[in-house]
Amino acid sequence: MKIVVSAQGDTLEAQASPVFGRCPTYLFVDTETMDFEAVLNPAISQGGGAGVQAAQFVVNHGAQAVLTGNLGPNAFDVLQAAGVPGYLVSGGTVRQAVDAFKGNQLQPLAGANVAAHAGMGRGVGRGMGRGMGGGFHPATPTKPLPATPPEAELTELRETLKGLRQQLAETMERIEQLEKEG
Repeated sequence: MKIVVSAQGDTLEAQASPVFGRCPTYLFVDTETMDFEAVLNPAISQGGGAGVQAAQFVVNHGAQAVLTGNLGPNAFDVLQAAGVPGYLVSGGTVRQAVDAFKGNQLQPLAGANVAAHAGMGRGVGRGMGRGMGGGFHPATPTKPLPATPPEAELTELRETLKGLRQQLAETMERIEQLEKEG
């Protein structure tokens, strides 16, 4: 089965990403062989609609299931329409997430587990999607994955910061353009 995991890096040892539409990388994994393909997220810097574009991308890339931390309503609807279930991953590496999926330790998401536009930086300072005020989680793994080591969390946070800085620069540039036009 070909599944996709939202990830912070491009290997099976990379941390699973707490976000779907704006994660840095998607790892498409064959659950039988563990062969994988790492693909940069083409929707990461979209001003809006990243979840929808990301969901369409993974469906078009042949994913039969999505493993991620948070899934918004628009992305969930695209995946549901394509018959691709989403599964909640609450941490750990991509390999650990795939192993938990293969062991039937992850429950499918019955619906979106964050509000629309939750990945646009509005969660900064409120837990950044780790369940600390970043939305409710209707489905949880039946067996928790191991806690993220501090150095892995640091790497994850640095990647998130890098994406936020890029988004901020693009937003500031667009504001300047609009101010010049107006």
